[in-house]
Amino acid sequence: MSRSRASLRVLLAALGVIVVSFRPRPAGPAVSEPSRSFPSPSRHSSPVSSPSNPSAVRAVVLGVAQDGGVPHIGCRQPLCVEARRDPSRRQRVACLGLVDDVSGLRYLIDATPDIAAQIESLNDGRTVANPGRPVDGILLTHAHIGHYTGLMYLGREALGADRVTVHATPRMAAFLRENQPWRQLVTLGQIDLREVSPGHEVTMGHFRITPISVPHRDELSDTVGFRVRGPSRSLLYIPDIDKWERWDRRIADEVAAVDVALLDGTFQDPGEVPGRSLAEIPHPLVGETMALLAAPTLRGRVHFIHLNHTNALLWDADAAAAVEARGLRVARDGDAFPL
Repeated sequence: MSRSRASLRVLLAALGVIVVSFRPRPAGPAVSEPSRSFPSPSRHSSPVSSPSNPSAVRAVVLGVAQDGGVPHIGCRQPLCVEARRDPSRRQRVACLGLVDDVSGLRYLIDATPDIAAQIESLNDGRTVANPGRPVDGILLTHAHIGHYTGLMYLGREALGADRVTVHATPRMAAFLRENQPWRQLVTLGQIDLREVSPGHEVTMGHFRITPISVPHRDELSDTVGFRVRGPSRSLLYIPDIDKWERWDRRIADEVAAVDVALLDGTFQDPGEVPGRSLAEIPHPLVGETMALLAAPTLRGRVHFIHLNHTNALLWDADAAAAVEARGLRVARDGDAFPL
């Protein structure tokens, strides 16, 4: 292990971040008023009682890839070729699990095409009282394929779910109600749509969750990230945004206000996708984000997620080490963060 990586491990341990790595499980049967001010990290009060074990309330990374996953359709680069030959080298689509062992609750942020395997990992042996409701709720960021199309597996052709709660913005909820096949999930009672407005906090078990509007090619719906507050710590999850400078907030301020930030790391190099213009699929480059978050006080907080299959951070250890040397990190499937 390099000296920089060892130093980062020490820093992460001091911050209370648990880093766990495991191979994704194969898919199997599904067993207030808005406010722009918020307190400093780890010092906010909570309306719910705090668990004695801080890791009992945590966020877990259940995938790190961009919407197409790895192997990516049409991809012939070694990363994808090897992942087709060896399932252990596959990367699931970006998803965050929220685990509340105190209340016995489990939530997903986003319903990806890998939802079956991700629910299996989220539950991790937990006995589910109602097999038709294997997760206590799903929060959706937006209507791009890697973030909501996993809802199809809740339909009668697969799980035949029993009113799984799905939290979405009013515009996202309207899209689901008005368009098939998602409309059928609503009419058959397989999902229970609940609208959450950006800027308004909702309580789910020991989590307090606030959707935050972000600019991102809103063809079918608007787009949100989420600020998640547990009894002791807080986390910011923004897997998709066009550019930080198009946002009406300063990303450095938002990261400073939480303990952990999982941020859009889709592209590292502007030439990653030959034949396609990044102006059509805009995301902040990893280097642009690092430049905005260079303050020493922010070191150790940021983890890049939602990595395109062309992003060298998925396979190049030296590229990942260069990110870590600047005090940031590349998220990995299985990373866990006590909240």
